[in-house]
Amino acid sequence: MEHPPADALLAALGPRLRRLRVRRGMTLAGLAESTGISRSTLSRLETGGRRPDLELLLPLARFHRVPLDELVGTREPAEPLTALDPRRVGRRTALPLTSRPGAPAAWKVIIPMTLNEPDLRVHAGHVWLHVLSGRLRLVLGSDDLVLASGETAHFDTRMPHWFGSTGRRPVELLSLSGHRDEHVRARAGRR
Repeated sequence: MEHPPADALLAALGPRLRRLRVRRGMTLAGLAESTGISRSTLSRLETGGRRPDLELLLPLARFHRVPLDELVGTREPAEPLTALDPRRVGRRTALPLTSRPGAPAAWKVIIPMTLNEPDLRVHAGHVWLHVLSGRLRLVLGSDDLVLASGETAHFDTRMPHWFGSTGRRPVELLSLSGHRDEHVRARAGRR
């Protein structure tokens, strides 16, 4: 996979840093106290007013508990294991996680960043998607949503739908699909 140019990576870094900070509920002052980086430097990094260097990125990656390549936006999806017999489904790579014929079927799906133009489909069944990395664009009827790493969606596939990349980087996700009468059920609590 070819990486975006350095200017594009740097332009995306500030918003990524801000999202990570906001997701943790941190203020710039709180992050400055936790990392030892001044509030003004953090603000300039987030707004693109300062070019980052390793002395700034390493403590931020440690604090947010993300690998440096993910923080910078150069991380590639994991290579598929050949033992899983990956399949090409359109431009997606799908690795079956279940071997039993029929439903429900579990897959790890890798979507290239170039797969970002909606082509809505309809079929019988249900799908559960869980984003492992990247940002998933999910179109359900007239709703156009973006799911981040760690977020999940479940929908009836009789609704016109499509999912792909936002166009900024590849997406890795887990998909569980079943027939119309099969639903994903979550169980909480003790047995």
